[in-house]
Amino acid sequence: MNATSMEGKRALVTGGARRIGRAIALGLGRAGAEVVIHYRSSVAAAEDVAQELRAGGGTSTLMQADLSEAAQAEALLPRVWDEIGPVDVLVNNASIFPPGRLEEMTLDDVTTNVRVNAWAPFTLIREMARRSTPDRDRCVVNLLDARIAGGDPHHAAYHLSKLMLAELTRMAAVEFAPNLRVNGVAPGPVIPPEDKDEHYLEGLIAALPLNRHGSPDDIANAVLYLATASFVTGQTVFVDGGQHLRAGR
Repeated sequence: MNATSMEGKRALVTGGARRIGRAIALGLGRAGAEVVIHYRSSVAAAEDVAQELRAGGGTSTLMQADLSEAAQAEALLPRVWDEIGPVDVLVNNASIFPPGRLEEMTLDDVTTNVRVNAWAPFTLIREMARRSTPDRDRCVVNLLDARIAGGDPHHAAYHLSKLMLAELTRMAAVEFAPNLRVNGVAPGPVIPPEDKDEHYLEGLIAALPLNRHGSPDDIANAVLYLATASFVTGQTVFVDGGQHLRAGR
């Protein structure tokens, strides 16, 4: 893929300040896109990403919103569109990942996870569709989880919310075509949870067909592919070293 494949495009990356979101924002920016970095509270980290993109000759701006608040989630895309300009690529990356098994799960747990991990992305997708027309390729890439192919008993409410987002990806790809393409990327072991270190990833690789873990840049590359693949919609790309192939085994 050439380095100018995103020239003339504007991308909004939710949760773009840290971790996988940071890699996605940098990858899209290096490919030529103007990147709008959404953050909730990590303003210093978001500014670091923006400065790195600007230092490389790119353009980047910041946009704050708390996606757990429905009104702020619904207002985010209109704010970007009105204050900065039209969005060509929406990357729904922001999410929460609280632990909890089914035996202890509450309705509040489910609604909290759904609000951030599924409802906020959906409201952004729907607003993108309302503002899109078939004469310009616009797309959404939703960050899912490779464990949607199997299960995650240690994060039950989170898992349910990602399953919901996976189904919304498929439904939106049909409902909002041909104005908008909607795809997903399902990461596997590429970055440890915030309370773990690299040893956590090393402990997972024996179960992967490729016998190694990935990196955030692997996810960014998949997002960049989907952002530029104008004849691809309704797909979920598993970037997981084959983890999903052994789901349930």
